[in-house]
Amino acid sequence: MAKPNRYTQLVEEIFLSRFKPGAVEVSFEREDLIRAARKLGLELPKNLGDVIYSFRYRTPLPESVRDKAPAGKEWIIRPSGPARYCFVAIEQPVIRPNKMMAETKVPDATPGVVAMYALSDEQALLAKLRYNRLIDIFTGTVCYSLQNHLRTTVPKLGQIETDEVYIGLDRKSIHYVFPVQAKGVHDHLSVVQIEQDVAMCANKFPLLICRAIGARFMQDDLIALFEFERSEQRISVVAERHYRLVPGEDVTEADLKSYRERRE
Repeated sequence: MAKPNRYTQLVEEIFLSRFKPGAVEVSFEREDLIRAARKLGLELPKNLGDVIYSFRYRTPLPESVRDKAPAGKEWIIRPSGPARYCFVAIEQPVIRPNKMMAETKVPDATPGVVAMYALSDEQALLAKLRYNRLIDIFTGTVCYSLQNHLRTTVPKLGQIETDEVYIGLDRKSIHYVFPVQAKGVHDHLSVVQIEQDVAMCANKFPLLICRAIGARFMQDDLIALFEFERSEQRISVVAERHYRLVPGEDVTEADLKSYRERRE
C-alpha cells in the first residue's frame, strides 16, 4: 500500500495527537505543522499555509480523521485567529448543486474574445457573472463589482480572501453587500468560506445588509448560484438557481412562457 503523502501525514499527526473521544472541536496552531514534521522525520513544506488550505478547500481529510466524526457530521477546518485553526464537526460542510433544479436560459453577453480564452476556473466564472449581470438577475437588485480577490483580516479569524465583493441597492435604495465565492467544475463550495464571508461583511460593512453568494460551474455554460444565511446554528441555503448561458436566438417563446408561469 502506498504511503500517504506528507500533507496527509502531517494533518493526521496533528489531529490524532489532540483528539479525545466525543470531541467536536480540536484546536491547533500553524507551528504544530513544524513539530509534526520533526516528529515524523518529514521535510517541511515550503508553504505551511498550503497544507491547511489544501484540506480546507481542495482535498478530503484523511480517512483516519473522518472516521472520528460524530454520526451525521463531518470535520472541517476553521480559522480561529492568526495562525490558529480548529477542526470542527458540522453537518453538510460541502454545498453541492441540486441536479433536479430547473434551468433558466440567459442570452450570453460574454465578449467573444473573453469567451475564446476563458477557462473553467474561478476567474472565468467571475468574468461570466459580471458580463451577464447574473448577480443582479439572481438577487433582484442592481449590483456593482467593488473588488475581486479581497484579502483582509477579520478578528478571531485572521486573514481571509473573498473572490469578489459586489455592492447593490434595490428600488427602496436599501444597500447590500454581496460577497461571492466562485468554484470551477471540479471544486466545491465550502461552508467555511461562506462563514468567513459573512464575518468579513459584519466587520468591514456593518451598515449594509449582507447576502452571501456562492457560484459554481456545473458545465462551461451552466452556472449554479446560491444565496446563504447565517443562523446561530449553521449556514443555510435560502435560494438556488441554475443559469445556462446561450445565444440569444436559443431563448424560445416556449422558454419565456414557462418562466412567466414558474413559481418562486
